Amino acid sequence: MTARGPHSGFCPSPFLQENTFPETGGFLPGRFCQPISALGNLTCCLPCPLTDWAYPDGFESRTEIANWVNVAALVASVFLLLSFAILDVKWTHRHYLSVCLTISVVFIELAFLLPAAGDPDQCFNEITPNDMKSSGMCAASGAFLLFGGWGAVIWVFLRALSLHLQICWELVPGNRFFLGSLVFGWLIPVIGLAIALALTGVSFRFGSVCHINHKLALQDFWGPLLAFAAIGMVLQFITLGYCIHVYIKSLMDDKSTTTNTSSNMQSYTGSVATRSARQTFRRVKRVVELQWRGAAIVLLIIGEVAFFAVVFVSMDNSFQVSDELVRKATPWLTCLANPTKTKNDCLPLIGTITQAEGVVLAVLICLGLSGFWCMLFFGRWSMVLGWKDLFQRKLLKKNEFISADVHRADNRTYEMLTSGKTQPLNLNPPDRTYQSPISPDSQAWSPEDADNKHFYGGVRTYVTPATSYSVPRPPSSGQNKEWDPRMTWAKSHPPAPAGYPRGKDFGGG
Repeated sequence: MTARGPHSGFCPSPFLQENTFPETGGFLPGRFCQPISALGNLTCCLPCPLTDWAYPDGFESRTEIANWVNVAALVASVFLLLSFAILDVKWTHRHYLSVCLTISVVFIELAFLLPAAGDPDQCFNEITPNDMKSSGMCAASGAFLLFGGWGAVIWVFLRALSLHLQICWELVPGNRFFLGSLVFGWLIPVIGLAIALALTGVSFRFGSVCHINHKLALQDFWGPLLAFAAIGMVLQFITLGYCIHVYIKSLMDDKSTTTNTSSNMQSYTGSVATRSARQTFRRVKRVVELQWRGAAIVLLIIGEVAFFAVVFVSMDNSFQVSDELVRKATPWLTCLANPTKTKNDCLPLIGTITQAEGVVLAVLICLGLSGFWCMLFFGRWSMVLGWKDLFQRKLLKKNEFISADVHRADNRTYEMLTSGKTQPLNLNPPDRTYQSPISPDSQAWSPEDADNKHFYGGVRTYVTPATSYSVPRPPSSGQNKEWDPRMTWAKSHPPAPAGYPRGKDFGGG
């Protein structure tokens, strides 16, 4: 085991005597200390960090894998945000719900980037871990992690709500939903972060990133966070169930329509119901085709949050010093106090006090995968084409050919086209003019030939055709006839037959 130091006191190695350390500085509740009755209730503590004794050698270095996974995910997220900001919407199909969710994930990735950039000291002294008051790196990483977690859950909830309104209620979110989402989506994380830091705080628990402490964490952070995640999950499953219901109903209506058509017994009511079901199915299908990426990332993010919450709360509860913990940890602590045993010899005795190393690493890596999920579902191949098009247009604009006539001042006006002789264009005859192969001896044309008025020959006289109607013609003799109303107006009755007096109706009666 380790050599005894000045702070060991009367405690067996590797334990340290608590009263040899100051009662200020660092996160005092993070100490793993317990009075020992055999030593007159002398309080002995395990050295900091606690994970060095609860996990195999190299655990801290393996947790850094999650930091670098988050760095790679941050690069993907930044590319996504730059594409949203610079490229046209036809390349990115950006939406404010996608943009805000990606920004929230970036905050989570920044929490893991800070420890990767600088190696923070996890311990204030030999038995006390650092917290947000004693370490600025701890305060920054913990704040980024809590704010990013809140933002991701809230924006996932808003996306699930938007999809539910579109599919189940046929409501298209408008400007009110947009403004309300922006206020709700960023105000709630700010309030949640402020409450969590004020009432609970963050400290180094495991790994190089600060996590929320145990005191009131379930009330001011995990409880509200899981509540929004649960509501979003319920909305998502209701929407999914409605889509399945519409699909099955559409299949049943298609079958009913086929049966009625074969028996020639269709009814108007049945046809209207069938048409309505088909229209609903087409509408739902169209919305799902547009929103399936958002629905998938909702399920993934909520699943990650639930997994992280369960594992972390379980670890948090297992390391709180209590009589139950002392009873469970007595074989392990006794083994550590045995000078003939090593830390690795005592690890099998730790039992269920801590989570397995693989589970802890999986939780940390899953947080880093959020950025890759955003890239996978929000990113499109058209973004690469958009960047290619942007760079090509920039290069072509830089190397674009500009004619010399563009810089020539044009003294012509639209009102007076013949007001003097205009300035000739910057035309220079080519070094070698073109000659027709049919008449090789003919003189080549040059721009000066255009000034010769005899170049085009004489003007041909236009002869108006005899049947042309483009000019007025004199009236002909046939048009001088007088108008006879008797020839143009139809008579009301045919002429009366002979023998009948004029003025009587023909046929009598």
